[in-house]
Amino acid sequence: MFEEVYLKNFKVFSDHHISLARLTLLSALNGTGKSSVLQVLALLRQSFEAGFLNEEGWLLNGELIELGVAEDVLHEYFDTPEIMAELRASENVSQGWTVQYEKSSDVLRYSESSNHGGAIGSLSLFGDWFQYLRADRVNPAVSYKKSYHSVGRRHFLGARGEYTAHFLSLFQDHPVPEALRRRQDEDQAATPGLLSQVNAWMQEFSPGVRVAVEDIEKTDFVRLSYAYGASAGLSSSNSYRPTNVGFGLTYSLPIVVACLATPPGGLILLENPEAHLHPQGQAAMGRLMALAAATGVQIVVETHSDHVLNGIRMAVKSGELAPEHVAAHYFSRPRGSQAVEMQSPKITRQGRLTFWPDGFFDQWEKSLDSLLD
Repeated sequence: MFEEVYLKNFKVFSDHHISLARLTLLSALNGTGKSSVLQVLALLRQSFEAGFLNEEGWLLNGELIELGVAEDVLHEYFDTPEIMAELRASENVSQGWTVQYEKSSDVLRYSESSNHGGAIGSLSLFGDWFQYLRADRVNPAVSYKKSYHSVGRRHFLGARGEYTAHFLSLFQDHPVPEALRRRQDEDQAATPGLLSQVNAWMQEFSPGVRVAVEDIEKTDFVRLSYAYGASAGLSSSNSYRPTNVGFGLTYSLPIVVACLATPPGGLILLENPEAHLHPQGQAAMGRLMALAAATGVQIVVETHSDHVLNGIRMAVKSGELAPEHVAAHYFSRPRGSQAVEMQSPKITRQGRLTFWPDGFFDQWEKSLDSLLD
């Protein structure tokens, strides 16, 4: 787990220290930096996995992310044509990288690197349990490819969640920590296995739904389907293709699996967990992330949803997550300025924010004031 990322001349960030907690929420208007925080972490991870980070530099295009070439990531108003990122795990443990600017290159070579207090693999970003789920997650489909290397060895769901069905097939009996277990319904307690708990949590998004996975014989594919209990007003004997139940379930499934399966010390990067979900489901997603963070998983999430924020706030108020384990950052660019500003309200034990930056999940109040004027 690490406590801070420092960025210099990377995209919109000229010189910024961004603190991280067990659960870090990033919010902003479009184009003001929240995605860039996740992108630099994904960039470092993919450079590490490709074998570049130890010796050569940064690999801008790879399995996790495609950032283009150097001119696409250098801050427009740079002071020196170099880009720097540093991760700090504690006061005495940090690792940093400074790369040279080569305008049309997609590999940025080192001009300097630093390592204080530990090997590069000691940071959670480079550990065994890592998930990065992009905003453009996999679409609903009848079947999904297997990847024994990504799933069986790396425990990776894929940057778009494309290996989620295979992961569920392999690890469906993997026990979920007790703090994350949810009852399937009022009368039936879910078993501790991963698939059972995934089904229990999916009730928050679509009441009565059940996820099923099945290996397709003599192929490298897994079939994914949904069924509904009779309480949902549908026949419990029928199964439905993901293409016939909308985008919300398929988009949320990888996030639920990641939160339930990742052990303490793991790292999850999430983009837009609220996509295609009803507000009730968005709030439940916020609470699920809070519960996972309370077990010791580090989660960095970018979101536009006040319901996700409120789910986290309610988890803090109920005592399920300590307020000091939450960080919230709001990025903005004042009118007429090229510099990005960061404001970081804190959540109190009552679930309240210490202050509300202008533009930070306040559009409902602004619209209501306008309507009542």
